[in-house]
Amino acid sequence: MIRLTTQRQIILEELAKVTSHPTASELYDMVRKRLPRIGLGTVYRNLDLMADSGMILKLEVGGTQKRFDATTEDHYHIRCSSCGKVDDIDVPVIQELVAQATETTPYLIMGHHVEFSGICPTCREKKPHPDTTD
Repeated sequence: MIRLTTQRQIILEELAKVTSHPTASELYDMVRKRLPRIGLGTVYRNLDLMADSGMILKLEVGGTQKRFDATTEDHYHIRCSSCGKVDDIDVPVIQELVAQATETTPYLIMGHHVEFSGICPTCREKKPHPDTTD
């Protein structure tokens, strides 16, 4: 486990305050309110260190920027296909999927990633999509 410096503690606290799965840049803006002299590179390095140690999750979901999550328990995400927003989705993690994968491959299964996609409520209000049902 990595040492929890003051900077890391504040980054972790700010990340835990939100469920929006912010990018490093968004988290940097949040952290700067408490640590005005912190650099963007410092935030990036600390996020990577904390993700590598398992303190937080680094989400490499659809879209171009990595997002970060303070919730490290297994759970799924849903991404808005319109704006890119990422939220947790409250459905049970399918452990049977790991068991089935283990039986069909010589790989050592370390976990799995499921991402749902859809249109978030904000984007639906802005522009109704014909393929949705209300």
